[in-house]
Amino acid sequence: MTVDVAPGTVVVYTDVVCAWSTVALQRFYAARSRLGLDDRVRVDHRVYLLEDVNRFALPMRMLQAEIPVVGSLEPDLGITPWQGQPSDWPVTALPANEAVHAAKAQSAAAAEQLDMALRLAFFRDSRCISMLHEVVDVAGDCDAVDAGALAAALEDGRARGPMMADYRAHADEVQGSPHFFLADGSDVHNPGIELHWSEAGYPVVDADDPGVYDDLVRRAADAAQGAA
Repeated sequence: MTVDVAPGTVVVYTDVVCAWSTVALQRFYAARSRLGLDDRVRVDHRVYLLEDVNRFALPMRMLQAEIPVVGSLEPDLGITPWQGQPSDWPVTALPANEAVHAAKAQSAAAAEQLDMALRLAFFRDSRCISMLHEVVDVAGDCDAVDAGALAAALEDGRARGPMMADYRAHADEVQGSPHFFLADGSDVHNPGIELHWSEAGYPVVDADDPGVYDDLVRRAADAAQGAA
């Protein structure tokens, strides 16, 4: 099944607890602002649920090995190793991902803002975003999000079904988190970064080109203009 991408959007399959996609989205948003295209290009967030793909809970050891490497790519994000108690480590990101999709029903801007806020709550502030109250509290600090409406959507589960249906429908097309799909029919996994895992169990970045995001944003904007 082909991923349907509306003109003026970029579909991104990702997970809020994926550090690589946190860097990718930060770079995409920065490129969009730099090019003056914030009002013309939006991200359509879709889930690539890593805990389901991997069939195990969020792996503290693996993520802690990634964080020093990924965090150094975008130091301004403030990504740090987990500062809380090990018992407070979130074992699932499903509620946080569901919240992003519930926010998307409010607006694409709400989903973008909440998605990044939840990422920073986890990677920077060591908050347990498995907990419903933590997710709603994070939403309360997002001016584009109606936190009350979001809480109601999480309690009745209206966003989870469509989110998971899309995830299942496109699982074979998504290579990993993040995977960007554009309206021109092209797609790219983890743009600009090539890496491998060392035998010691940590990632090694072989190449990193943040400049690829300018091209992604321009192509998304061009597709929107062509459809106008």
